[in-house]
Formats: sequence, structure tokens, C-alpha cells
Amino acid sequence: MRVGSMFAGIGGICLAFKYVKAEVVWANEQDYYACKTYRHIFGTRYLTEGDICLVDEKEIPDVDVLTAGFPCQPFSIMGKQKGFADPRGTMFFEILRVIDWKRPGVILLENVKNLVKHDNGRTFATIYNTLVERGYYIKHSIMGPNTHGNIPQYRDRIFIVAFLDRRKMEKFAFPERIPLSRTINDVILRTDEADEMYYYDKKNRYYKNLNARMTDNNAIYRIDDSGVAMKAWQICPTLKANMGTYHDRVPIIRDIYGIRKLTPDNCLSLQGFPRNFRFPDIPLNEKYKQLGNTVCVPVVVRIAREINSLIS
Repeated sequence: MRVGSMFAGIGGICLAFKYVKAEVVWANEQDYYACKTYRHIFGTRYLTEGDICLVDEKEIPDVDVLTAGFPCQPFSIMGKQKGFADPRGTMFFEILRVIDWKRPGVILLENVKNLVKHDNGRTFATIYNTLVERGYYIKHSIMGPNTHGNIPQYRDRIFIVAFLDRRKMEKFAFPERIPLSRTINDVILRTDEADEMYYYDKKNRYYKNLNARMTDNNAIYRIDDSGVAMKAWQICPTLKANMGTYHDRVPIIRDIYGIRKLTPDNCLSLQGFPRNFRFPDIPLNEKYKQLGNTVCVPVVVRIAREINSLIS
């Protein structure tokens, strides 16, 4: 199974397909630091760095599966929801350009779950209809780490799978929900001391409220627009790209050493990356940004396994 990946980020979708023994033969990403991380994981052989609008589709190798976690900010309820009026929203049409030239047998798209409701459903209808017009048969489902990946993080995403072969589409089934058996403490070891820069000291403006409200040592907390959130989370709230811009938006735990933010390694675990993975030497804010933009790997592995069973 030959796979190509658009808007590859740090390669979460690519890693999922590699777990099912697929061969990733091409990937594209324009963010400089994301490319550094991608190459740190996979090497330099097939990644094309740069604006997808400037990539000649004729130079893309043939693939069986084309994947794309295309920019979600234009459709997210956390943003301005400009959709296709946002330049990032029009990146879907770059996917169509590649599809028209390469005609992959399978397409896998990933985005925020609000994509279905955006603009009263018209955005999703546009995506659906343009794929149908090109001869594809489509299924979609909303899946999350806590419901489909045995990872304690809320992160519902829509996954759209399209097949050129109708019979394969009819046989394809999205993975069923599985019980969540892991807790935050199974993913994050609170006995491991983090670097001191992740800890809140008593001089921090949030420390007093954090110390008063963080009464459950098994839970996870966060700061929102109003300050320290009242709610204690038993499942990690969604890791967002704005963690890279506002470091106080990184979820917070109390370990045996004090009150601290989740480290990038903690966030990697909550996205289902292997424990031995480490970032290259890049700025901390870029690590957090990348972690908020990637996918939860175990969820995509289950989808990739279903696709592989039909085309291998």
C-alpha cells in the first residue's frame, strides 16, 4: 500500500500507516519546524517542504492512498469559522487538484468535527459533492482518542474515507468504539520530575488559584479565558495548537514535586506517539504548536488497518 500525505505536519498520519506496513512514498508540509520534526522521525527521502500551491502535481508519485489532515482553523468553533473564505480553508481545493491528477483509489481526510456543521452544513456538502462528482464513494465518522484509541484525551475529529471502488466502500467499516481503560496516570508518570521551567512557582499570578483548586491529584486542570477553570478533568482536554502561543493554555497537573504544565513528552504520549520518541532541537513553542496540530496516532492506525485489509 503506497501512501501520499498532504499537510503532513509532524507525520502522525504517516506513522499510523507505517504501523500497518504501508509504504509512505511522498509527503508535503510547508512549516519549517514541522518539517524538521518530520525528518527527525522518518528521514529526508520523500518529504517535499514548501507551499502545496507551488508543488507540481506531475512530480508526485503514484499512490494507492492519499491522506490529508488539511488546515482545521477555518472550521473550528475556537476560531472565526471563515471556512472557504479563509485562505487556509481553500487548501481543500489543492487536495482536489492532486486527486484529479493522481486518481488515488482511496482518500482519507481528517478535520475538526465542526466541519459537518460549519456554515449550516454547506461546507461539508461541498466537500462531499466534489468528491462524488469525481467518482468517489464516501463514508465518514467522528472518532476520538478516548472513544476509539484507548487514550485519555478529548479530541473528536471527523474522518472522511472515499473509495473509487464502490464494492470496497461498501465493505469498509469505521472501527467500533472501545472502552477507555487507561487513565491520565497511566500515560503521565507523576513520579517523574520535569524540568523546573514547567513548574508554577509562588510568584506566578495563577499559583494561588491553582493551588486552591487542584485538590484531585489524579485529575488534570487548565487555564481558560476566565482564568483557572473550575472543572477538574479526568480525561485530558483537547491539546490545541495555541499551546505554542500561550504557554499557560497547556493542561496542568500536580505531581509529587509541585504544580506544572504537561511537558511535550507528556503531550506526545497523549497523542499516542511511542514513548521513545523525542523532538529534535526546536523551540518549545513550536513543539507545543505541533502537538496541537497532529493527530492521535492509535485512532488513525485502526482506520489504516481497515483500509489496508481492503486494498492489500
